[in-house]
Amino acid sequence: MSLIGKEVEAFAAKAYQKGEFIDVSSEDFKGKWNVVCFYPADFTFVCPTELEDLQDQYKTLQELGVEVYSVSTDTHFTHKAWHDNSDAISKIEYIMIGDPSHQISRIFDVLDEEEGLAQRGTFIIDPEGIVQTVEINADGIGRDASILVDKIRAAQYVRNNPGEVCPAKWKEGADTLKPSLDLVGKI
Repeated sequence: MSLIGKEVEAFAAKAYQKGEFIDVSSEDFKGKWNVVCFYPADFTFVCPTELEDLQDQYKTLQELGVEVYSVSTDTHFTHKAWHDNSDAISKIEYIMIGDPSHQISRIFDVLDEEEGLAQRGTFIIDPEGIVQTVEINADGIGRDASILVDKIRAAQYVRNNPGEVCPAKWKEGADTLKPSLDLVGKI
């Protein structure tokens, strides 16, 4: 069952950010755009490359009014230890949520029950807490955060311009489409 168009279920968790442990809940998603990026585990191989790439886009995402949350089934303590010991992860400024109970991974339907680890899921959530995009990759396939920036811009454009849609490979400032009877069979 797809999560697209559905409000994120309530949750509360502990997280690590910039040298502090903080409380995070689904209520934090309200009032702004959010990216939630699940990954299998700390101290692994593909995960740090993805999270570092996401950090490289963090300033741009914040300029777009987006908060970023990474989530694994590790604890917030493990996130701090990883942050303190990895050159790639030490750069991270966004929130790193611990999900040792697997509650959040289940809510987003990315938990590999057999392994007890989250899959590589990326979610864009609008200011009402509604899921707008879902992408889930196999464990060995890393994500490119620059594509995420384009998806955010498209989601924000569509929200702010009812009746318009963004075609494939749409970039900010490019032409959009206005679905109508006149376009049927013409594209």
